[in-house]
Amino acid sequence: MQMLALYSIKGGVGKTASAVNLAAQASLSGRRVLLWDLDPQAATTFYLRNKPRIRGGGVEKLVKGKATLEKTIRGTELDHLDLLPASPEARDMDMLLEGRKASRLRKMLKPVSNDYDLVILDCPPGLSTLSEQVFSSVDALLVPVVPTTLSMRTLTQLQQHLDGEHITTPLWPFFTLVDRRRNLHQESMTGFHEQWPARLSANIPYASAVEQMGVHQAPLTQFAPRTAAAVAYRNLWEEIAGRL
Repeated sequence: MQMLALYSIKGGVGKTASAVNLAAQASLSGRRVLLWDLDPQAATTFYLRNKPRIRGGGVEKLVKGKATLEKTIRGTELDHLDLLPASPEARDMDMLLEGRKASRLRKMLKPVSNDYDLVILDCPPGLSTLSEQVFSSVDALLVPVVPTTLSMRTLTQLQQHLDGEHITTPLWPFFTLVDRRRNLHQESMTGFHEQWPARLSANIPYASAVEQMGVHQAPLTQFAPRTAAAVAYRNLWEEIAGRL
């Protein structure tokens, strides 16, 4: 079982849309995928037409390993894609994970590790106890970056934090919400590959189709598979799959 996280220190960078669309693309490729919504806002859970509730005892029992994951995990309308939903209690994750050993999130999934080829985590923004557990549990961090100064600055801050804590989890940044009509976006993307050689080359455009995911409560593959954004996510997934 491989694990990836959609993570950024900064909010508003297209993290949740990327998590849902990449999970959908991975499931279409035949992988058995579990998408874990770790954000109390539960946007991923909403996109996949589920209610934000943890069955079987809530988040506390889940962290302690006392919840039955088979009752907690829910199916979706896509074959091979399941969801571990968020809930309002997810805001307590930092407190519940305090003092736990590293890689706790991976250990929590051990009972179902043979059921899935890939787990994708949709993480809340910011540095926290939860994010430290994410860093130690996943095989790589997929970091959405808007081609603006502040967004790119947080990528540098993240790498500095990982280096300072001697965390070797690789960063695979990629551009989102790209508007090539803006000079700032064009200028910001220039030279990015040289600075971040591990970056993913597929760029996700700013597109109304992505905004409509909330209306359709579905990934792009279900209602707009031929749009530029859908094609970009398909290319992005193929690049990620090649690295995995």
